[in-house]
Amino acid sequence: MIQEAWIGGVSTRRVDDLVQAMGLSGISKSQVSKLCKEIDERVHAFLDRPLAGEWPYLWLDATYLKQREGGRIVSVAAIIAVAVNTDGRREIVGLHIGPSEAETFWSGFLKSLTRRGLRGVKLVISDAHEGLKAAIRRVFGAAWQRCRVHWMRNTLAHVPKTQQSMVAAALRQAFLQPDRAQASQMLRHVADQLRQKWLKLAAFIDDSETDGLSYLDFPEQHRSKLHSTNPLERLNKEVKRRADVVGIFPNEAAIIRLIGAVLLEQNDEWQLQHRYMQVEVMAELATAAATDPRQIPCAA
Repeated sequence: MIQEAWIGGVSTRRVDDLVQAMGLSGISKSQVSKLCKEIDERVHAFLDRPLAGEWPYLWLDATYLKQREGGRIVSVAAIIAVAVNTDGRREIVGLHIGPSEAETFWSGFLKSLTRRGLRGVKLVISDAHEGLKAAIRRVFGAAWQRCRVHWMRNTLAHVPKTQQSMVAAALRQAFLQPDRAQASQMLRHVADQLRQKWLKLAAFIDDSETDGLSYLDFPEQHRSKLHSTNPLERLNKEVKRRADVVGIFPNEAAIIRLIGAVLLEQNDEWQLQHRYMQVEVMAELATAAATDPRQIPCAA
């Protein structure tokens, strides 16, 4: 009961109050911590489990947490990896803690996923972390989709607030196009129309257009879940809610214990739900060459 209360979001102090309210003896913080460490075995078995089959789609997202390190309080990234397999089922496949901007960090994390059996990755969806694109090419040879929500936010940062609604509406027209060629043409048109007035905006679109439209190379039935990291939004909110209860983690092991336990519970819940993606086109997608989007089947 104590472990479940702690994972569910009850602070150590409130766990003690709960125990006393039930007519039991009070329990100290050290005793609670000792009991909660028993979660480690379950969490590590989950995070280190072998991965079978092929996983065409992989989402990566970072949540930033506070941790004590060498007498200082530092910000660290908790990277959560979610993938969908060829059965259309989604699973949480990894958790890693570290400095998210370093290419060595990303390469190490992605390689750890491949060692556990993650293969067949054709598209990785994430925010634009420095070093990630190179790591994706090196480890998976897969395409990369820059999260469209973050892309839009970064694009509009080059426009005065009074004009952002108008520009956003124009940009969204590109994402309503039926294929990549037409979407690219529309983005080029918008960039050229606004280039004289907002040169930095146009330059940003020029540089990021390819990465923002990668999802259009994939089946239409899957696209609504491929253009951003929004499918992880609810999961990230729950992770953040639990982290906020703790505030500052004493070490990395404490982060993995708590966040890993939250992910384990969420993953179990997902396995009881219907398939996350339509499975009909997965068989064809699994045989397409990961480095040649032209072979990926698109809806007629």
